[in-house]
Amino acid sequence: MVERMFDTATAVVTALDRVNARVGGAQRQMLGLIVQVDRSDAWRDDGARDLAHWLGMRYGVSGWKARRWVAAAHALEELPAVSHALSTGTLGLDKVVELTRLATPGSEAALLQWAQRVSCGAIRRRAERDAHPAIETDRDAHQDRFLRWWRMDEDRRVGLEGEFPAHQGERIISALSRTADTIPQMPGEEGPWCVDARRADALDALCAARIATDPDPDRATVVVHALADGLTDGSGGAEVEGGTPLHPDVVHRLLCNARVQTVIEDEAGDAVRFGRMRREPSTAMLRQVRYRDRECVFPGCGTTAFTEVHHVIFWSAGGRTDLDNLALICSFHHRLVHELGWQLTRSRQGGARWFRPDGTRYRAGPAPETGAGHPARSNPRSAATPVTWVRDDRSALVGVP
Repeated sequence: MVERMFDTATAVVTALDRVNARVGGAQRQMLGLIVQVDRSDAWRDDGARDLAHWLGMRYGVSGWKARRWVAAAHALEELPAVSHALSTGTLGLDKVVELTRLATPGSEAALLQWAQRVSCGAIRRRAERDAHPAIETDRDAHQDRFLRWWRMDEDRRVGLEGEFPAHQGERIISALSRTADTIPQMPGEEGPWCVDARRADALDALCAARIATDPDPDRATVVVHALADGLTDGSGGAEVEGGTPLHPDVVHRLLCNARVQTVIEDEAGDAVRFGRMRREPSTAMLRQVRYRDRECVFPGCGTTAFTEVHHVIFWSAGGRTDLDNLALICSFHHRLVHELGWQLTRSRQGGARWFRPDGTRYRAGPAPETGAGHPARSNPRSAATPVTWVRDDRSALVGVP
C-alpha cells in the first residue's frame, strides 16, 4: 500500500513537472508574440495608450505586470540562456521577468545559476539595487536659482526656463518623472522621442491638481470665452482670457473640467450664460460619481489616475449636470472622445458603451470567434448608427439611433 501511494505521488509530481515545462514554453512563446505585436503596432486603434495598457485591457493583467512583460519580452531576445530556462520550465516567469532587468549576454550564465538557488524576492531586490545609481552630490546653487516664463507666437505658446540647486532639481525631476510615467500617452506620442512632451504634460497635471484644490476660486480659475454659434457648428471663435485661440473640440473637453469657467457669448460679445456656475458638479455629486464608477469606464482600462468627470451628452450641447449624464474617464480617453472621434453612451442600466470613430462598437478582450484580431463587432445597424442619448418627458436618458 505504501509503495503504491509512493508511486502515485511520484507520478503526480512528474506530471506536474511536465505541465510546468509546457506552461513555460507557452509563456516564452507569449513573450515572443508580445514583441511581434509591439513591432507591428497591432495594438493601436483599440483605445490603448501603449502596448502595456493594451495587454492589461485585453488579457486582464495589472498595468505593472504588463509593463514588466513588455520589458522582459524585448530583453529575452538578447538572453538565450534565460530564454531557454523559461521555455523548459527551469525558471518560472516571475523569476525570469526580474532576471531580465539585470542580466546581460555576458553575465546571464552566472546569474542563471544564482537565480535557481534564491527566491524571486531576492532577484527583485538585486534588480532594484542595481537599477538605481547613487544620486550625484548636491551643490550649493541657492543664490543662482531662478524660474522665468514668457509668451510667444502671438500668445499661442508659453516658454519656461529655470535653474535650481541639485537638491531642489532632483525633487522636481522625481515628481515630474513619476507623474509622466502615469500620464496616458496620446496616439502618435508613444516613442522615446516624446519624453519631453510627457514631461510637459506632467507639469501641467501637477499644476492642475494644485489649482483644483485652491480655496480661492477667482484666482485659480482659467476663463475661456466662446461664441455660442461657434461651439454648435464647429466654426470656432473661442479663446482663453488673454487672447489665445482654441479649437472648438478643445473647448468641449475643457467644459468637462473643474476650475475652467466658460463664458458663452453672442456675436455682439454679450454673455449669454456662464458655464462654470451651471456646469461644474457639486462636491457631493463628484464624490458620488467617483464612488459609483471608481475607475475609468473605458472597457478594461481601470486606471484611477488623472480621471475626470465627463458629460456623456456634452454640456455645451444641452447635457445636464446630472448623475446619469456623468461618467468617470481618464484624461487619455477623455481626449479620444472630444478630439479623436470616439463616442461614449450610457445604457438605461447605467453601463458605458464605447464606439470607435467609424461607428463600430468597441469591446475589450480577445475576439470570441478566433481569439485574435479585433473583438467581435455589434450588428451592422447598431455599429453604423451610434446611439445618441436624449431625454424624454420624465428627464430619463433614452437611446435613439
